[in-house]
Amino acid sequence: RREVAAAMRSLKDAEEVGSLEFPLLELVRIRASQLNGCARCVEIHTKDLRAAGEDDLRIDLVAVWREAPCYSPRERAALAWAEELTLLPSRTVPDPFYDATRAVFSEDELVQLTLAVITVNAWNRLAVAFRATIGAHVPRGSGAAP
Repeated sequence: RREVAAAMRSLKDAEEVGSLEFPLLELVRIRASQLNGCARCVEIHTKDLRAAGEDDLRIDLVAVWREAPCYSPRERAALAWAEELTLLPSRTVPDPFYDATRAVFSEDELVQLTLAVITVNAWNRLAVAFRATIGAHVPRGSGAAP
């Protein structure tokens, strides 16, 4: 439905206003999509990140980011935050965890990061529920028509 797509695009537009770097946001989107079992969203965000020039190894290891040495402390904090918020139905975000994340991100950045996690989780649920097709995504900036 058009109104749902428009609302979701508005969320996407709002989450991209801020200082967080594109690769960090895409890593977060990939991780949340992996946790939600959304193949369509994993496809979209891995293709977009590769098209932006990100190293394949860093994209390939997102699922095991804790064991992979290729992520910065800031990226690790963002990935952990994404996991905590994505898994909220089964737990809460503990105060010490919030404090540790807040130490790495400004208040505005944490709001932007949180909105990015909320938005990708919503897209994941729509894509999984309605069995979105996989394989047709054209990465941003590729010059090809969608």
